[in-house]
Amino acid sequence: MQLNIVNALQLAVLLPVLGGSIFSLLTVVTVKRFFKGSRKDRQNDTLQNNPFTPPVSVLKPVRGLEKNLKRNLRTIATQDYPNYQVIYSVQDPQDPAYPIIKGIQAEFGSDRISVVISTVEAGANGKVNNLLGAIQAAAHDIIIISDSDTHLQPDYISTIVKPLANPDVGCVCTPFKVTKADSWYEKMELLTMNADFMPSVMFAEVTGASNSCLGPSIAIRRSTLERLGGLESLADYLVEDYEIGRRVWTSGQKMVLLPYLIDVVVDLASWKNWWSHQVYWDQNTYLARPGAFISTILIRSIPFALIFALLRWDIIGLGVLVATIIIRMITAMMVAQTMQDKETIKTLYLLPFRDAVGLIFWGLAFTQRTVIWRGVEFKLTSHGKMVKHRLIQN
Repeated sequence: MQLNIVNALQLAVLLPVLGGSIFSLLTVVTVKRFFKGSRKDRQNDTLQNNPFTPPVSVLKPVRGLEKNLKRNLRTIATQDYPNYQVIYSVQDPQDPAYPIIKGIQAEFGSDRISVVISTVEAGANGKVNNLLGAIQAAAHDIIIISDSDTHLQPDYISTIVKPLANPDVGCVCTPFKVTKADSWYEKMELLTMNADFMPSVMFAEVTGASNSCLGPSIAIRRSTLERLGGLESLADYLVEDYEIGRRVWTSGQKMVLLPYLIDVVVDLASWKNWWSHQVYWDQNTYLARPGAFISTILIRSIPFALIFALLRWDIIGLGVLVATIIIRMITAMMVAQTMQDKETIKTLYLLPFRDAVGLIFWGLAFTQRTVIWRGVEFKLTSHGKMVKHRLIQN
């Protein structure tokens, strides 16, 4: 009887080993398909076949000093685009980032750069509160929401606004890859995004399995945003970007994920920040798409290959583990090559460990109902909303 239970358990853990290996192979195909148009072709199409260059207001919420902050913030001020406004917003005049954005304003002029200080607090989501101050200064209907940690190429605005020439398109966003990882825990964060999350997003986009709205880079008409309830209605949502996308596609408009990568600079102060952010990320995913998140248990090949090897404790178990790691590493390298992501390739030696501890974060997403953001702890409530709980002392 005991032997039958062990055999059944071994067969059960082989399901995610097989499922995860097949999924890894499929992501190589879907990521290549997602990026099948070259960057040069996209640029030519944008500039020649579709000269859609409406005036644009870019909202850049800023809080605190981040790695490469000035360099990242300047990239939106040096765009190859005829008519756009950049609005940097902070919620505290004593914010250490304030002198940096004022310096950028002095460099490029107040005609292009606006700086807003606003203490609006419509809800628990700090990013949305910051955006509420910025949007009041927006002069144009087309709004781009761009995070402070993004590093953008000069063709960013011209590329992301192009799909909005189609009135059926409600919102546009871009995939991203994490860069500038220095410590081991920043490298683990990089692998989570570049070798796990983004390939899954592109797989879902190509296969039509689900829609995505990615928060670091969003373009939407202000009139569309207001019709969907406005920023104020998002102020208590943990995953405001997903909620924007959900409202867009349920309203009957199209959600566009462009084959255009932007860089997001990772900045984690300690391994504890990495740990809490990983739990926060899985909580986000679980609250946004519970069914899809739960089903990811079937594609977590490395942790279950490790369990299989421990259950068998023989050459077969070891062989399955080694083969699983090899498949995962090779396919991740091929995906990274397609994404022109040399940093991920150099960091792949940590991928088996990242995948193994990823199962822990997956489990914690079901048990924890608090999340820490910018030093404040929030309690999660129903429907992905959150309320402020307490200030975390460093």
